[in-house]
Amino acid sequence: MRALRGVKCCLLGAALLGLLSCSKPVLEGARLEALAAVASQVDGERLMGLVAEIVDVHRQDSVADCSFLSEAQRARLEKPFCHLTRNKTAELLQARFEQLGLSVRRQEMAGTPFTTNNIIAEIPGTTKPEEVVLVGAHYDAFFEGADDNTTGVAALVELARVLSQYKFERTIRFVGFDFEEFGLVGSSRYVEAQNGVSERLVASAIFDCIGYYTSKPGSQASLPGLPTPSAGDFLAVIANDTSSQRAAEVYALNDALKFMKVVPLIAPRDGAGFLTGNLMRSDHTPFWLRGDEALFFTDTADFRNSNYHKETDTLDTLEPTSFRQAVRLSAATLAFWAGGPQP
Repeated sequence: MRALRGVKCCLLGAALLGLLSCSKPVLEGARLEALAAVASQVDGERLMGLVAEIVDVHRQDSVADCSFLSEAQRARLEKPFCHLTRNKTAELLQARFEQLGLSVRRQEMAGTPFTTNNIIAEIPGTTKPEEVVLVGAHYDAFFEGADDNTTGVAALVELARVLSQYKFERTIRFVGFDFEEFGLVGSSRYVEAQNGVSERLVASAIFDCIGYYTSKPGSQASLPGLPTPSAGDFLAVIANDTSSQRAAEVYALNDALKFMKVVPLIAPRDGAGFLTGNLMRSDHTPFWLRGDEALFFTDTADFRNSNYHKETDTLDTLEPTSFRQAVRLSAATLAFWAGGPQP
């Protein structure tokens, strides 16, 4: 998750449920039994094995060049900004998608101060292939980056494995975004490249830090005066006004299928400027600013996890059960948005 120095992400909690748009039936057409069956295919041991593998890849990788930082910036930001790795994770992600038989491509885009490589894979839709459901996560990480954002990358791979076993009306697109930590660069360039494309983005889900949970009272931080659970034992699902119906759908699916504790957060309008951008700290932001429907799935990072952007963001700090349930909820959500699974 991108750092915002001196800024905290607020958790408005269940009180914001009244802001969710319910202008149409929330789960119209949902085949809950079929969605539950899809979600049950998410394997918790496989997920944690993927996290371990990717963490090991980060350990072995060479760090990104941060010479573009000024001397003053380097003095202030060298830790963690000069300890970011990405190349080998991109290779792993591409290889895993290819092993599943998916159509895979690298979206290489030049720019200042570096070239980005987004890794993109697809399950083509059967009857509405021009309508796209996107799920994304950034693959660059500081140090081992177990929660931020190896959990998101592992979720992408496991969801691709599970969902590729089914057919859907709409295309499901998996995107590994590059250089999120240096300013949402990969996702911003991806969104810019979509201008003028004839396809229609139906909905997006962005993962960033989805594996750290604790039931300890007082473990969840927030801005003063705003209601929030006291324990960091929930998945935050962050939307803006445009995306509020999608947040309502996730909440309703979770309520029906009983995966885990979910707290929806809704930012007014497009989210820009809301409490100094507190809800715009990851790759969902460029989608919001373009007017697309996008949700941000997160454990709230440094508002719960003291290991954020540190060498201590390691595998042993994660909570496997809630992590698995978050990915299962995501599998059901994506399958529902994509109009499936088809009988």
